[in-house]
Amino acid sequence: MSTTTLSPTTAPTIKVDADPRIGLRGHLRHTGALIRRNLLWIKQDPESMFDAVLMPVVFTLLFVYVFGGSIGQSLGGGQQQYVQYVIPGMVAMMSMNIAQGVGTGFNEDFHKGIMDRFRSLPIGRGSVLIAKIAVELLRLLTATTVLMVVAVLVGFDINGHWAGLLAAVGLSALFGSAIMWIFLVLGVTMKNAQSVQAMGFLVMMPLQFGSSIFAPPSSMPGWLENFTKYNPMSGLADAARGLMVGGKFPVAHGLWVTLAWTAGLTVVMAPVAIRKFTKKS
Repeated sequence: MSTTTLSPTTAPTIKVDADPRIGLRGHLRHTGALIRRNLLWIKQDPESMFDAVLMPVVFTLLFVYVFGGSIGQSLGGGQQQYVQYVIPGMVAMMSMNIAQGVGTGFNEDFHKGIMDRFRSLPIGRGSVLIAKIAVELLRLLTATTVLMVVAVLVGFDINGHWAGLLAAVGLSALFGSAIMWIFLVLGVTMKNAQSVQAMGFLVMMPLQFGSSIFAPPSSMPGWLENFTKYNPMSGLADAARGLMVGGKFPVAHGLWVTLAWTAGLTVVMAPVAIRKFTKKS
């Protein structure tokens, strides 16, 4: 009887690059896949679109019918004059209100374990953040569309300024994308979604109500009027007003102020958000 000796075989070695470099094409492919994933999530949870659909309706009806008469008189007209004033300001306001959602949703993804799944995949970390911003911009466009439909119903007169309307919406989306980097940083650093939301309100309320969105700064106390001059939301609202209504509302100053804030926030906050996300994930 012969004995057969089995010699141990060596398992194949899989070499894994410790620092894989993902090219531009790879980042674009990953971003597209993540955008599709986020859109499918919204399709499965349509209630997540309630704020984008209902918020423009509520704000428009509230400010037009509650404050429109009194503020409209200070503008030299009545409620109709206030409609022409406040709707472009609300187009600007949508950029910040929708931006808050990216921070809370991002924070919830960490607690649900979704980011653990992303960590195990060979995808670019920046693609996760850019996909989030892209989907929120789509929500912003949805909210703005609803806003304009309600605006026309309450008497807003576009008066042929269609190109200006599209430019105002694009400017609002551009500024909103810069604001979203701030909320992504909050989403990574804060402990829970409630903290992100609370911090977001502390940021949003002074910027929105201490601006020219809802009322002309000339009717405000001196110290608050000075604050509105440096408030980026005033620049965005004034630029949108000039583009959508024209007339006595200048465009150039508000446009350059908005573009400067957009560039500054993106250059400063985008690397911070990506770095913090990479360290945490």
